[in-house]
Amino acid sequence: MFVINKIRADHVIDFAAEELKKYLRMMMPHVGDIAISYDPEAKDGFRLGLLEDFGIASEAKDATWDDVVHVDTDEKGGILAGSNMRSILFAVYRFLKLNGCRFLFPGIDGEHIPKKNITAQRYHKMADYQRRGHSLEGDPSLEQVLDYIDYHAKAELNTFGCYGIFNYMRRYYKHRLNNDNRAEEFMDDDVAETQWRSLFECEAMKRGLLVFSGDHGLLARALGLKIEDRFPYKRGEKEFPPEVFPYLAELNGERVMHKRDFFYTNLCMSNPEVRKRIVDIMIERMLENPHIANANLSLADGTHNHCECAVCRTKRPSDWMVMILNELDEEMTARGINKVVGFGFYVDRMFAPIEEKIKNPDRFRMSFCPITRTYTGSIASFDNLPEPIPYELNAWKVPKTLEEIYSLLKAWQTAFSGSYSVFEYHFWLHQYRDPGLASISRRIYEDVMSYKNTNMDGCMEDGSNKSFFPHGFHGHIYAETLMNRDCDYEGEQADYFAHLYGEDWKLVKEYLDNITDAFCHKYMVGEMSADITKGKLYNPDHYASLAKVQTLVDDMRKVINEHMLMPTRPQTIGWRLLQRHAEYCEGLAKVMLEKCQGHDVLALEMLEEFLKDFGRHDYELERYFDFGLCANATKRLFKLELNTIEF
Repeated sequence: MFVINKIRADHVIDFAAEELKKYLRMMMPHVGDIAISYDPEAKDGFRLGLLEDFGIASEAKDATWDDVVHVDTDEKGGILAGSNMRSILFAVYRFLKLNGCRFLFPGIDGEHIPKKNITAQRYHKMADYQRRGHSLEGDPSLEQVLDYIDYHAKAELNTFGCYGIFNYMRRYYKHRLNNDNRAEEFMDDDVAETQWRSLFECEAMKRGLLVFSGDHGLLARALGLKIEDRFPYKRGEKEFPPEVFPYLAELNGERVMHKRDFFYTNLCMSNPEVRKRIVDIMIERMLENPHIANANLSLADGTHNHCECAVCRTKRPSDWMVMILNELDEEMTARGINKVVGFGFYVDRMFAPIEEKIKNPDRFRMSFCPITRTYTGSIASFDNLPEPIPYELNAWKVPKTLEEIYSLLKAWQTAFSGSYSVFEYHFWLHQYRDPGLASISRRIYEDVMSYKNTNMDGCMEDGSNKSFFPHGFHGHIYAETLMNRDCDYEGEQADYFAHLYGEDWKLVKEYLDNITDAFCHKYMVGEMSADITKGKLYNPDHYASLAKVQTLVDDMRKVINEHMLMPTRPQTIGWRLLQRHAEYCEGLAKVMLEKCQGHDVLALEMLEEFLKDFGRHDYELERYFDFGLCANATKRLFKLELNTIEF
């Protein structure tokens, strides 16, 4: 009979104890009931508490953000401890993983729980990166987000962002780009923005996760506009109130709403009233949402549209942003608000300030957002960087290479001495440029490895919560490398694939490696054009490589058909996802065969037909595959130039 003793009274420990009980009973179904009690003096059974409760030294410098996970158990129980309440839950999950449990993708179908007696385990680790998380985009549904939050904690990711998520959820319920197969469903914007967001945040906080806040609607809120009115304004169904126009950025002598979209529109930041409104709305949101661990100052999502008035043009946009940050700091200090505030290295603000300085750097954290990069290479350090691209108001050159982007970051690190983390986009459009996922998985691992060398203390990803088609190894290696920078890529991949595909996992790995090679990640991001005047995806010589996809798929289908009934639920799901993935690769390759030859009109027609046809699987695949985001990303291959900002 097992006993679980909670050394402290806390809601996260309550949840951790229930999770431990649940999985112990699943592993050992005949063990009987497992008692859970609050006993600060307990000396036996499982004991859940903070490191200090057991006299264990903690390496954490910041108990709120640093996760130290400690496991010291035998066959009857032992210590499961952490540097904060969240880390105690992580200790439970790490103990279960050490005993053979695997959480391969969200939902119970993604869990491999062996039937076996537990064995003695010892583990002590402080996460190598302080910030580890996701901020959701794509096309998520209510249930899919809830499943993902549960998975997020089991992956030992500590920060979760969902502010403004209803903009993305609307895409799911509209079934954008797939109305031939799925009819639009009603979604109440107010319910999604208030009730659903509250539900998500409560589920995250139940697990002790840090809630990240920030979206591009801040400036609209500062003007008194409602975020749920974004698209009615954009479609011309509503007219902007005239009183907002004096506050907008002046462009070509006019103050207009850029693209009729307040997410993309900057304000006249030299106007003291504008800065006050931004500070006031930031303070209001902090006071209304005390649970948010990181409040983010997010400006417009557009580029090359900063104010050109006589005063604004005297400083860089980042100088004006620093002025706002300093004014915000003063107001937070006056009100006794002690909270981390994030701000972004993003579009025009990639260029470091040259006049203003952040007066209280300990208050702030920069999010390094390299949105213009490609994903076919990583950077190891700040060595051998070029001179930064020169800044010119609304006419600066978009940095395309990692070296160009990091040279701008290096200039910022001279101007700002505070902390930095990365805000990345691997799980946004870019995973769909690599159908085999072999290249993007390796890229994520190498990128995370590099963060220490560039003074980053972690990473938030902007991307889909449904990145599991045909598997989720790229998500697994992201989380594991952030926790343990010394983890072994090949070892982690072998373990993940073996649990997902069984004894023949090596056949799957070889097949997916070959799919990646046949499509070629560099080709799919436009880095192999034979004639740029004919397009970035024009390369007739790549025809032979793309033609291999059909043979690879034909050969693999024979293997897949032999694995449709597997001994575990995750393996059954894994092989059936491979079945649909083979169909996806086959259809996409046929489109790309025409595209590489320059048959652009035909290729686009074929793409539309392929997406319409494959969209019939959307309901079946929606927990694992973000069809709407994938369709959007694939169309961008044809309609947009790569190496530019893709909005």
